[in-house]
Formats: sequence, structure tokens, C-alpha cells
Amino acid sequence: MSMTLRSTIQEPWTVPAKYEKMENPFAGAADAENVGRMLYSKHCKSCHGSKGKGDGPKADSVDTEMGDITGDTFKSQSDGAVYYKTFIGRDDMPSFQKKITDKEQQWKLVNYVKGL
Repeated sequence: MSMTLRSTIQEPWTVPAKYEKMENPFAGAADAENVGRMLYSKHCKSCHGSKGKGDGPKADSVDTEMGDITGDTFKSQSDGAVYYKTFIGRDDMPSFQKKITDKEQQWKLVNYVKGL
């Protein structure tokens, strides 16, 4: 029987000031097509779970604790910080720069994730 060893404490994720201060050009934009939800379902749900609780089917297969992206700690981050973490990535969090190239779609995903 093998057990997955998981890091219980995640290293602080420093976001460059350029991203921290980045303005979301689609903040508050209506997403009638539910683009953010569809992108989340396709690219994020398998690890982060359908409701963002970090309990997706692949969550146990990575070394880093998923964490709950629905809580105040996550939501208090700037949109630019969430953008950086989503589209630049780090360790077990892959970069989605090449998979989601449309800027409007990128920001609609950020909006969706912050609204979970």
C-alpha cells in the first residue's frame, strides 16, 4: 500500500508587484455565456473541486495541499494576484497561459473563481 506524502504547509506565494497592482479590465462584467464557469469546469475542477473546496478527484495526486479557494483568505487577494497564480502557475499549479490565451476569457475565469 502506498501513501501520498503531501506538504502540509505551502510556501508563501510571492506575487510580483506588477501583477499585484494589475487592473482587471473585466471586473464586474456580465458573463452571459458562463465562460468562467466552463473554463473552471474544464481546467480547474479536477483538482480544486466543483465548489472550490480543494476536493477534486485529482487533489490527492499532487504534493501541494489544494486549499479552499472559497474562503476570505483567497478572496482578499487582488484580481491581479489570482491572475498571476492561475496563468503563471507554480509547482503543482500549472500555467494556463498557453491553454487559455484570450484575455477576456482569462479575466472571466478570475472573476468566476473569486465568486465561488
